[in-house]
Amino acid sequence: MFDRTVHFCRACGHAVENRRPDDGDTRVRAVCQSCQTVHYVNPLVVVGTVPVSHDGRVLLCQRAIEPRHGKWTLPAGFMELNETTAEGAARETDEEAGADIELGPLFSLINVAMVGQVHLFYRARLHSEVFNPGPESLCVRLFHEAEIPWSELAFSTVRMTLEAHFHDAKNGHFGFHHLDWDASKVQPKQ
Repeated sequence: MFDRTVHFCRACGHAVENRRPDDGDTRVRAVCQSCQTVHYVNPLVVVGTVPVSHDGRVLLCQRAIEPRHGKWTLPAGFMELNETTAEGAARETDEEAGADIELGPLFSLINVAMVGQVHLFYRARLHSEVFNPGPESLCVRLFHEAEIPWSELAFSTVRMTLEAHFHDAKNGHFGFHHLDWDASKVQPKQ
């Protein structure tokens, strides 16, 4: 289980104690011993896209940052405050790939409870094959399914989303995929 422990109150700076708040909450929370502020630790939201060219190739970014420097990923990152999930996915695609896209529907939602995250990927249609990758990407490239560097993918959620995408593409119908990531069931694909 992932833990983002709070040690000091963000409101007043005093030490917190881990206990059930006095408001009837049934979970243990970090409660300030001085001002009684309750600090909630909630999952982080990762948003991204599956950008596809007119001939069915998928755009991947080679990471220029840790974690997983040099590995391949779909354009994605943490959602920011004051944006929708769709706005965040489009922003991340622009920041990481410099890709001109038309954002489509939500394609996959993957719960990654072990690290306190939820990953959301939207389908996207590329308007152009001219890219201007940002500083978080070494390079970007379009791949047919047979060319995907499966053993060099940065994250299991990217693999799961790509597998669902190519499965749906073969069937000629794209659905919505709600998945739970389980480290014990991850199998490398060659």
